[in-house]
Amino acid sequence: MAKKVTFTLDDQTIRRLQNAAERTKKAKSQVVREAIADYHERIGKLSETERLRLIKVMEEILASPPTRPQEEADREIAEIRAARRHGGRRHRVE
Repeated sequence: MAKKVTFTLDDQTIRRLQNAAERTKKAKSQVVREAIADYHERIGKLSETERLRLIKVMEEILASPPTRPQEEADREIAEIRAARRHGGRRHRVE
């Protein structure tokens, strides 16, 4: 069941809505429904710009040399896993 609602939109948004409705040959209400559905699907997802920025950051991290020996990192990971199995760490690892 459709419900009638009232929104206040600025002039530019109204022009865009009218233009989209004319170009797609759809009712303005249909354009709004589809735009809201599309927006809702994208909530919480990265934009293409954000995704590319994060890929670049990860590539930079992977290209940088390690800050400590692998054995030290492996030892800390083993300690963390053991601590999780037994209710958490008892002291801070530095």
